[in-house]
Amino acid sequence: MNRLTYISHNEKETLDFGKKLASFLKKGDTLVLSGELGSGKTKLTEGILTFFGLENEISSPTFTIVNEYIKDDTKIFHFDVYRLEDSSEFYAIGGEEYFENGICIIEWGEIIQDALPKEYIHIQFERNDVDENTRILNITSYGEKYDELLNKLI
Repeated sequence: MNRLTYISHNEKETLDFGKKLASFLKKGDTLVLSGELGSGKTKLTEGILTFFGLENEISSPTFTIVNEYIKDDTKIFHFDVYRLEDSSEFYAIGGEEYFENGICIIEWGEIIQDALPKEYIHIQFERNDVDENTRILNITSYGEKYDELLNKLI
């Protein structure tokens, strides 16, 4: 397990960090994004999609649970599991089948903790009490392949 803290001073920096992170992602990778509403989870996802040329495609999956984006041979699955009671509902929609079929970005992933793959990256978003535009991203890797990825982000 590795940890990294990234300070974003505005939406553009969060977007740019998402693009940088995306440059290391590949099929089978999973990101779990946690934090209160409006803390930057969707902005980071927008950065990831922008890296893949999908910046005009993003929409929140709050009511659909998952949005699928495809660019060439890359599939990105953007989940918002906020409305799920627990992981049993995630299993009911076949959620675990997505993990190996593309890049998975899961907002509110702590709700389905026991359904997550053994290896993933968790990003906890926090607001700064002094500056309303600043976000603190506490990034934790679970699994050796993500330990290496975090080292590349530094």
